Amino acid sequence: MTDSHSLFMQTAGEPFPHPLLASDGKGAMQLITPKMTQHYVPEAALAADPAAEKDVTADSGQSLYAVEQECLILNMENSVRVHSRPHFFSWTQGLLQSLIRHEVLVCALRGGEGIALSVDSFAMNAADPAIFSEAFLRDAPAAPGFIKAWEERRFRPVVCALADLSALAGGTFARELERAGATHVVAHGTHDAEGAAASFFIFACAPGADTHRQAYFVQLVVPFLHAAWIRSRMNGRARGNDVPKPARTSTITPREREILRWIYLGKSNFEIGAILNISPLTVKNHVQKILRKLNVVNRAQAVGKALELRILSL
Repeated sequence: MTDSHSLFMQTAGEPFPHPLLASDGKGAMQLITPKMTQHYVPEAALAADPAAEKDVTADSGQSLYAVEQECLILNMENSVRVHSRPHFFSWTQGLLQSLIRHEVLVCALRGGEGIALSVDSFAMNAADPAIFSEAFLRDAPAAPGFIKAWEERRFRPVVCALADLSALAGGTFARELERAGATHVVAHGTHDAEGAAASFFIFACAPGADTHRQAYFVQLVVPFLHAAWIRSRMNGRARGNDVPKPARTSTITPREREILRWIYLGKSNFEIGAILNISPLTVKNHVQKILRKLNVVNRAQAVGKALELRILSL
């Protein structure tokens, strides 16, 4: 498989070396398409009678483009490498964004009987991502409303515009998502053998995205999202580090921390060099060292992980 940098260099018409295949029962293989998964209708996400919904995927002819197939497999591979909360943050706010573009991700895990949820939230551009999980918990109708809609849709993704979110949740949660730039949510979860919700994930997305394809991608990714989040939480409890601790000061040098700050402010290597009176090549070398130390692949992920590890502060 090509590496992550080749992902954005392919076009839909190019051959894909590792297609998603399924047997047709006759020994032949065929490309997996949305028609092979449970269907859903974004426009009727809150329909009173989900059984009466029209299956718009049946005639859509949609399938995963080559670049989407590779992106999906890359995300599947990266999900199994998630073993801590910083890993989870880096994956969901890094590579996963190339498949499901979102402003905020809210993760809810059921604990014990009834709807007793442990909630966490992740966002790249929010000063304090915890405000979203706190708002979700404060709005009493939010959790039961989302889960009820999901169950009524026979465990298919729920798509809802923020303007209509009052049908599912209180106003506080919707207002916080709106401040983050979101216009709609795509929600999906996992359930246990009894059909009760085990985990639930809410992607708050910005305008301009194809909600139908977003819901399809969410449906594909959520099983891996669930496993990765459970694993990160279990490891966090075992190590006693559920709350992120500041990184050791020896990990990132003062010069690298300074460069990280300018990267966070959107400066290029040339601009950082001019500000610090060093060459752009020297800046580039520092950036490469930062990426290696933080175990990330690009500048955006480096900033996200630096914020998560408290190397940078807002």
